[in-house]
Amino acid sequence: MSPATVLRTARERAGISKRELARRARTSPAAIVAYESGRRDPSFGTLDRLLRALGLRADLVAHGGTPPGGGARSRRPPPEAAGGTTAVLPGLPA
Repeated sequence: MSPATVLRTARERAGISKRELARRARTSPAAIVAYESGRRDPSFGTLDRLLRALGLRADLVAHGGTPPGGGARSRRPPPEAAGGTTAVLPGLPA
């Protein structure tokens, strides 16, 4: 899945607007439009910040729902520990 598809799908599933995602991630609505349209690719750090604003973890999205290291525990607490939620994106294992 492309970063544009991941970001758009995650935002739509979260039920928030591009403007609200931009506010939460401290970026501009124009940047969100550029990322979601595929005109610009976010860096991994930016994608991580955007997905965290949606309650997701970029490392899990990038590794198909499994923490890096073949299932080893991540040092970061799960999003639900910080009040976030986990979500499954199409094409990724549940």
